[in-house]
Amino acid sequence: MAHSAAAPAPYVILLDGRSGAGKTSLAVELAAALREHRTVTLIHLEDLYPGWDGLAEGIDRCAARVLGPLRRGGEARWRPWDWARGAEGPERVSEAAEVVILEGVGAGAAPLRALADAVVWVDAPAEERRRRALARDGDVYAPHWDRWAAQEEAWLAHDDVPAAAAVTVASPSGADRPEGLADRVLAALAWLPSLRGLLAPERSERESAPVVVRRLGAAPDPERLFRELFGTSAAAVWLDSSDAEVTPGNRQVTPRNRFSIMADHGGLLGRRMAHRRGRTEVVHGPTTDAPVSVRSGAPFFRWLDAAWGHGQADPVQGLGCGFGLGWLGYLGYELKRECGGSDVDPGVPDAQLVFAARAVVLDHAAGEVWLLALDAADAPSWLDRAEAAVREHPSAGEQRGVSPETLPSSSHAVASAGPAFTARETAAEYREKVRAAQAEIAEGNTYEACLTTTLEAAVPAHGDRPGVVPLDVYAALRRRSPAPFAAFARFGPLAIASTSPERFLALAADGALRAEPIKGTRRRSPGASPTDAAADERVRAELAADPKDRAENLMIVDLLRNDLSHHAVPGSVRVSRLFAVETYATVHQLVSTVDARLRPGASRAEAVAAAFPPGSMTGAPKISTMAILDRLEAGPRGVYSGVIGYFSRTGAADLSVVIRTLVMETADDAATRLTLGVGGAVVADSDPAAEHDEIRAKAFAVLSALGSEFPED
Repeated sequence: MAHSAAAPAPYVILLDGRSGAGKTSLAVELAAALREHRTVTLIHLEDLYPGWDGLAEGIDRCAARVLGPLRRGGEARWRPWDWARGAEGPERVSEAAEVVILEGVGAGAAPLRALADAVVWVDAPAEERRRRALARDGDVYAPHWDRWAAQEEAWLAHDDVPAAAAVTVASPSGADRPEGLADRVLAALAWLPSLRGLLAPERSERESAPVVVRRLGAAPDPERLFRELFGTSAAAVWLDSSDAEVTPGNRQVTPRNRFSIMADHGGLLGRRMAHRRGRTEVVHGPTTDAPVSVRSGAPFFRWLDAAWGHGQADPVQGLGCGFGLGWLGYLGYELKRECGGSDVDPGVPDAQLVFAARAVVLDHAAGEVWLLALDAADAPSWLDRAEAAVREHPSAGEQRGVSPETLPSSSHAVASAGPAFTARETAAEYREKVRAAQAEIAEGNTYEACLTTTLEAAVPAHGDRPGVVPLDVYAALRRRSPAPFAAFARFGPLAIASTSPERFLALAADGALRAEPIKGTRRRSPGASPTDAAADERVRAELAADPKDRAENLMIVDLLRNDLSHHAVPGSVRVSRLFAVETYATVHQLVSTVDARLRPGASRAEAVAAAFPPGSMTGAPKISTMAILDRLEAGPRGVYSGVIGYFSRTGAADLSVVIRTLVMETADDAATRLTLGVGGAVVADSDPAAEHDEIRAKAFAVLSALGSEFPED
């Protein structure tokens, strides 16, 4: 009997893929999972094809007789095809439900997509699909396989469903269903804006999932531990407080360098994300047999606001670190397009992150190791493996025996030591751009501009070895120039080796905000003798007192006070440290600290966006200065001048500025392109020659670790 009034329109999910891809069993599992919180109607499209030549007509019938009425909130009355008789069977009634799942070849076709909230495309190797289909339907299907496959190909030739699908499942070979596949598909669907409300219970459950913890009283060598646990991972991140570990006894462990974090995208619950010019792809379970990809067109910071969550997960008790698993990776400078800057193609993804469902946290102050894993079927085995790796490796102090002077050649960081770098501009061209920036200052268009350039080198493959081994390069760099916010990250062919001393922004779970901008740099004297030590102290004192450097620093402090104020409790913004000198292996730096408190209910992702890109790498005022820099600089900055760090499930974040950083891109032929960005703040009284000397000083730490020199004109 027809309803007197239509029910609310259901959510519609379409599962499509060629015959034998595994759609039917996945649809059944997905329907069972969704029924935990809501009513579900599952329809198989094969019931609507009018025979072996009826793919196109079946799609039209489904749109008109089944999905159309259900989408309008009514019931659907239709006649399924009786394959044995070759005719329509008795009438069937499909009731309206909160969710309708339509499964079958053609489910994602354009007429049906127009009635749906999400399309899932299930893929599998051709031979595997044929094997599955014939195993399922035997002799009935065998005579018609080629006939039906030709219809599939003809249909897909003019309706590219795989490209239109928001979610893609890579179904593997083999008879066994991949572990947790339906859960991964459900997790992927939960991030789609169209299904966010529907799947809120599932998202909340995942975001608040418990963490299994093992606390070990051991101090392993971090480099060896990372190599063993994550060295072969296609995507991994190491946030490395290297100055607390590389030179123990010579550096004080402080809140800035107390913790190091290692993680990758592995495990059943791991994920990997890439964003490029307004398009985001997240792969759920990238290391499993059947990864699930979800694509969306949301701006990055809107995606981050949804993916990061709002602090539903509790902090790890006793750890003292804001990280409780979550997203780690980089945000490139060209994301400025979402923050008032122009749209520039960086040539690499604007952002890449891994979701760490398992990680290692090193507490350098306590000499402890914390192993963290989301509670999942594979958590115990990974925790056992990680614990064994921690216990097998001696501490860094027990096995050190490697000095900066022996690197990089002894570590085989590069195929041939000392790659030759070239600069985008000659010294004279850079000095002329400094003068051009000063002309903009004189016109009132900016009052400080961080003018940058890029050094580049190409390292060919060495036999069967790549031109560069990124982790070996980072090992050399962390010993040559340890820093509190050093980092190594690898995302397939792209790797990042950073010795950054600068924190961009820290956000505690309780809402405390902290930025620590650097402006003002001097290269250190060698310190090989008391005379040199005295000279080094004079350089330090000169930096502390220099009016130009203090002015540069103050301008950025004022900029950051403004950036943080947009989402801060009124009156909470304060400068807790001004013009402090911090000393590192190769340079002295002038550092200040700006603190604030996040307004209750404010978006944490929007607070990050309000301060992005780092003001110390743009100048001020930020938006007009970024436009000037786009005109003056010879190419995109890419990863350089962006940030790297973590966004924790607890709501905490800690991000460093990508400076003193080598970016390595390995091509298909194993040759490696190296890029090193360097720059400095230009103000009205800048000396162009001194500005060029400053970028040479900043490049020294990275170049010297490689055995390279700043390029001469």
